[in-house]
This record gives sequence, C-alpha cells and structure tokens, in this order.
Amino acid sequence: MARINLLPWRTERRKQREREFYMMLAASAVAAFLAVAAAYGWMDARIDTQNQRNAYLTNEIKALDKQIEEINELDKTKSQLLTRKQIIEQLQSNRSQMVHLFDEMVKTIPDGVRLTTMKQAGDVLTLEGVAESNARVASYMRNIDNSPWMGRTDLRKIENKAGTKDVDKKTPYVFSLDVKLRKPEDAQSEKQVAEGAAAPSGTPDAKAADAASAPPKAPNAAPATPPAAATPPPAATLPPPAPTTEKGEKK
Repeated sequence: MARINLLPWRTERRKQREREFYMMLAASAVAAFLAVAAAYGWMDARIDTQNQRNAYLTNEIKALDKQIEEINELDKTKSQLLTRKQIIEQLQSNRSQMVHLFDEMVKTIPDGVRLTTMKQAGDVLTLEGVAESNARVASYMRNIDNSPWMGRTDLRKIENKAGTKDVDKKTPYVFSLDVKLRKPEDAQSEKQVAEGAAAPSGTPDAKAADAASAPPKAPNAAPATPPAAATPPPAATLPPPAPTTEKGEKK
C-alpha cells in the first residue's frame, strides 16, 4: 500500500534553507569582521612602525642640525682665524715698508719741491705739494718711477697759483700725485736684481763675469810691461891670500 506524505515539506525545506542562509550570512559577517580587524591591526602596526621610524629620523635630523650648527660655528671661527692670519702676514710683510717708503721719499724729492699732504689708502699713496715749476714735478715723478719701493705715479692735477693769496712766489705750482706702491716682495726682488746688475768688479761674481767675457791671450805674446829692474850678477869671489912666514915670505 502506497504511503502519501501530506505534510508541508516545502515549507520546512524553505525554512531550513533560510536558516542555512542566515548562518552563512553570519559566518560571512564574522569572517568580514575578522578580516577588517586583522587589516586594521596590520595597518595600525605599520603606522606604529612608521611613526617609530619618523621619530628616529626626527631625532637624527635634530642631532645633524646640532652638528651642522657646530660645523658652521667652526667655519666662522676658521674664517676669522684665517682673516687674522692674513692680516698678521700682511702686517709682517709690510712692517718695513713704511721705513723704506720714508727713506725713498727723502731720496726722490728734488730741490724746489715741497710736500704739504700725504695720505695712504691701501696700496695707493696720495701726495700733494708745491713746486717751483713743471719740470720739478716731472723730475719728481721720474724719481718716484725709478724708486724700487714707491712705484708708478699718476698726476692728478697741477696748477699755477701765481698771484693767488697765501701762495709762495717761489713755489707757485700746486700738484697732486697718486703713487701705486709696490709690494715688499716685489721691491726686494727688484732691489736684488739692481744690486746684481751694479755689482763691483772686485766681487767674485764680477771677476768670473770679466774672466768669461775677456778675450783669450796669445800663446807666445811678450809681456806688456818690462820688468821693473834686472837683478845684478853676483860679485866675483877672489882666492884667499897665501899664508906667510914670520919674515913675510911666501911658502
């Protein structure tokens, strides 16, 4: 005999599928939540790691900034020391310049010229004075140009103030010169060259130069000057006297 199920099995099956769907949905939601939480934790860990790196880099940058400041201070100190060194070296090299400069000023100034003002700015010396004529000023400029310590001259102005009040009639010309001073080492080298060129003939260098430039002598040439005096021949020697006896007779 056949058995017929008259229960609502489709409804039960539909409910079972709905339960399975909700269970799968809940499992998916849980899985999604776990995935999001894992991703959030991973990203949080990455952010913490990057923050630690950033903090380390910030500390290192601050340390480097301090070192850079120290280096800048050292560079400033170094530049100051180098500047002082250059100034000291310049003062050391120019220590004797003023002595030679005043000495050369006394030697170069000709008669009929008188200085009224002298100013120095760096290596430029400005001279102002009065002179009897233009020729005196030209002679003074030539003397300065030939000086090993003073250097090249540049005439700024020259005026004839004859007939003007408060001007000496003997020195009516008012002039102004700019002198480009030579460096001490250049002056020393020029002085050494000048001394070598004007060396006396008695020095070894001059003797060697004269010997090298003198023409060779002839092999059998007679002496240029005769001898001062001939030596006299030796006196003739006489034989000794014969011995005599008591009576004066010869043996």
